[in-house]
Amino acid sequence: MGDMSNIRNIVILTGAGVSAESGIDTFRSAGGLWENHRVEDVATPEAFARDPDLVLRFYDARREAIQTKAPNPAHDALARLDAGWGGKLLLVTQNVDDLHERAGSRRLIHMHGEHLSVWCTFCDARHRWRDPLLDRPPCPNCGSPALRPDIVWFGEMPYRMDEIYAALREADLFVSIGTSGAVYPAAGFVQSARELGARTLELNLEPSQGSYLFHECRHGPAGEVVPEWVEELLGG
Repeated sequence: MGDMSNIRNIVILTGAGVSAESGIDTFRSAGGLWENHRVEDVATPEAFARDPDLVLRFYDARREAIQTKAPNPAHDALARLDAGWGGKLLLVTQNVDDLHERAGSRRLIHMHGEHLSVWCTFCDARHRWRDPLLDRPPCPNCGSPALRPDIVWFGEMPYRMDEIYAALREADLFVSIGTSGAVYPAAGFVQSARELGARTLELNLEPSQGSYLFHECRHGPAGEVVPEWVEELLGG
């Protein structure tokens, strides 16, 4: 990656490619279907208003499924980097599973929400959550049956964008791992980072839609290329 001695602050973006090797389905599979559903039918506020049972059943199944999965070598390597890196580091994930946390990552933002959290649309409280929502359980805070998945659906604003852009402004290195480069605003991070003077690196199974924006690209399974890169960084 060239001279890494002047790298102090790192921002890492992770997408579905990091969790794929743990057996979690990527959002954009062939044909654009997700578990045989059109995205429009399960991942928009309009879908939830139109058919809440369908949406809740879909997310109840996802929430249950991720709890049976385990972190893979890519998650473990990023947690090692988090623990061992002396400069600033922010891991921004588009993933809604908890595998980064279970691997041990601490400096972490879930920009698209998370399966193991619910949001009460009545009192605005958020709670850690592992159980189904289909039966409309009461909010632990206000008792209202108004809980929904704490997931950023299409058409909604991703979380903590101010913090993410603040970190990008300070970054010496921006790394994108396992993401298609198709979903904004995350797909625009590389351009922002580059314009602000950061080096940019893509680690992905294959070239993403935005590969040409990176100073360097390494392609292969996340479970192989991520640990290699982390060892290089911590060893150097």
